[in-house]
Amino acid sequence: MDKKVVVTGMGVISAIGLDRHEFWRSLLAGKPGISKVSLFDTSGFKRHCAGEIKDFDATSFIPAKQAQFMGRASQFACAAVKMALQDAKLDIGGLKNPACGVFIGTTMSEASVLDISCQRLLKDDLDAITKKLMLSVLSASLPRNVGTHFKIKGNNLLIPCACAAGNYTIVNAFDLIRRGEIDMAIVGGAEALSRVAFQGFQRLYAMAEDTCAPFDQDRQGMLLGEGAGVLVLESGEQAKKRKADIYAEVLGYGLSCDAGHITIPAKEGIAKAMAKALKNSRTIPCDIDYISAHGTGTSANDKAEAQAVNSVFGGRKVPMSSIKSMLGHSLGAASALEAIACCLAIKTGNVPPTINFRTPDPDCDVDCVPNQARALAVRRCLNNAFAFGGNNCCVVFGA
Repeated sequence: MDKKVVVTGMGVISAIGLDRHEFWRSLLAGKPGISKVSLFDTSGFKRHCAGEIKDFDATSFIPAKQAQFMGRASQFACAAVKMALQDAKLDIGGLKNPACGVFIGTTMSEASVLDISCQRLLKDDLDAITKKLMLSVLSASLPRNVGTHFKIKGNNLLIPCACAAGNYTIVNAFDLIRRGEIDMAIVGGAEALSRVAFQGFQRLYAMAEDTCAPFDQDRQGMLLGEGAGVLVLESGEQAKKRKADIYAEVLGYGLSCDAGHITIPAKEGIAKAMAKALKNSRTIPCDIDYISAHGTGTSANDKAEAQAVNSVFGGRKVPMSSIKSMLGHSLGAASALEAIACCLAIKTGNVPPTINFRTPDPDCDVDCVPNQARALAVRRCLNNAFAFGGNNCCVVFGA
């Protein structure tokens, strides 16, 4: 269990950038990616804005013949995987080694395809439920599409741990690589906007009208987003052998379950996951230079996270920002995109801001890197992710 696990490639599809370079430039510039939804008619909804990806062309990454059998989330995932493999300087068409695994996280999987199917059923157009639709809507289609398209014949697993799914894929691969069961893994999360998610989150939370303002006293709630974040993980030994560029090392993680309310987080459970992540990565609180916050912009979540952070770090104001203020909450893709932000913070010596911050909240007494990016030497950082049902997963990355 002493193998190093390192990040050697990254791919991003997001509302603020369709590759890692544009994504990072936009984050550091504090560029908002929230706009009026155009993918479907929102006139019947109370809210109309999200972090929608406007200019995505799947055929720029995937042949049209294959893309037509993929839902939007799978298209995002395959596009991000292609960029991550290119970034890692790996053979895109030849990862047949069974020692390479694929682990993709999601919350709603291909719910946008389910939307289409339901519309056709409601019109009694039963023959319109085609083989293409049926194959596209299956939950397992996300990692399967990645494995099939890139000919990756190793472990293939969907991890549906909601808003912490991206982090869960990282820790699952981390353990397997450390044990020597696999040499490499394609990990991350993918999510596409759908009507069912859009309405569902309006009913579950106080969804903001058009602005996500994490940790602000006047925050009104979360906004949905979509996209994909993918990382290439491999053993340090293999990365060294093939002279790969390394972004960061995965040092350890902590898991916990609140075992309480399905949507209201418990600060005790969050604190437990963070404390376990520090312990398992042999990190003491003063070694953490930056925290990528879960930071949804909801009243309960931000308060619980802030109080848990202050508990674990003894009131030390560790810089912690929420990129959901720019992207919206991309559910199963969120913590994967945030993991990429952590790696880029380590690599570049800059941390992104929390935008839309105006009024400090006494219940969220943290340094949320308000409104402007900050130059900061980051040696170790903590990536927080908290999901429905209190499924908490925190990962420590290091230089």
